[in-house]
Amino acid sequence: MNVAVVGAGAVGARAVRQLAATDAVATVLVVDTDADRTRLLREAMPDRVQVAGEDELGGTDLAAAILATPAGDHLARARTLVERGVPVVSASDAIEDARDLLALDPWCRDRGVPVVAGAGFSPGLSCLLARHAAAGFDQVDEVHVAKVGTGGPACARQHHRALGGIAVDWRDGEWVERPGGSGRELCWFPDPVGGVDCYRAALPDAMLLQPVFADVARVTARLGATRRDRLTARLPMLRRPHPEGGPGGLRVEVRGRTGARYETRVLGAMDRPGVAAGAVAAVAALWAAEGRLDAGSAGLGAVPDALGLLTELARRGIRAAVFEGSDA
Repeated sequence: MNVAVVGAGAVGARAVRQLAATDAVATVLVVDTDADRTRLLREAMPDRVQVAGEDELGGTDLAAAILATPAGDHLARARTLVERGVPVVSASDAIEDARDLLALDPWCRDRGVPVVAGAGFSPGLSCLLARHAAAGFDQVDEVHVAKVGTGGPACARQHHRALGGIAVDWRDGEWVERPGGSGRELCWFPDPVGGVDCYRAALPDAMLLQPVFADVARVTARLGATRRDRLTARLPMLRRPHPEGGPGGLRVEVRGRTGARYETRVLGAMDRPGVAAGAVAAVAALWAAEGRLDAGSAGLGAVPDALGLLTELARRGIRAAVFEGSDA
């Protein structure tokens, strides 16, 4: 099969490497305006990777495509690909991209093509962990997601914008908007990340998870940040982002009922966000190409076999952790 990756930044480059290491993939077509990025990928994997212009994708038989470009243009690209019958996986964590892609759901269903929104570290891996944590509940009442860390420069800029934006939470049957940077909460992530202050931000996790749990009362998402991050969120970034961020953390807390008991389950992950996001996007694209995802547009929490996808990610080195402490 042939798979296209549009955008070869920190996340896209990792997705290319994951796909190129997969026997079922014959060719990975890489599209990026940075000639140095594409050249390095081509030289590293000459037998599997080809560099292409975006206009060349229309003449290629594609099994799936990953959109790993900065936020803002995923809707137009997704529509073009879906019209050709190509499954699309978007790695964007921007709330606008998630909202736009979810709105394509009826159109994608009519065409029998799957579109995955938010296939990254969070959302993405967070959605899979929430679905897995909820598997043993009779009723899911609350889902709370928190993340810390960034992938590449585009991810860092998006997190900066998210802290200065409007957070959208699901509470008691309606969407509630709150200012980004509010609602400070100390969240504990797998070692060595540890405890981090997290705040509301313009994150799409709640938007992607709420449809998965029909009667859920609360779905929230928070972003790890320093006091300086919070105070400067509505200003231009004061310094240039690093090429790739360091270790990041993910925490997913699910509360619900099993029989007469009320329980809380917490799952987490620790990895470089760019590495984990690239693996999640690559595996989601492979599953879409193999027909293992339902037609329509949704987050990864809606996949038919979340545990199977998590198992494949674990095989590729992206592992989750279970919190086994005390509620006391």
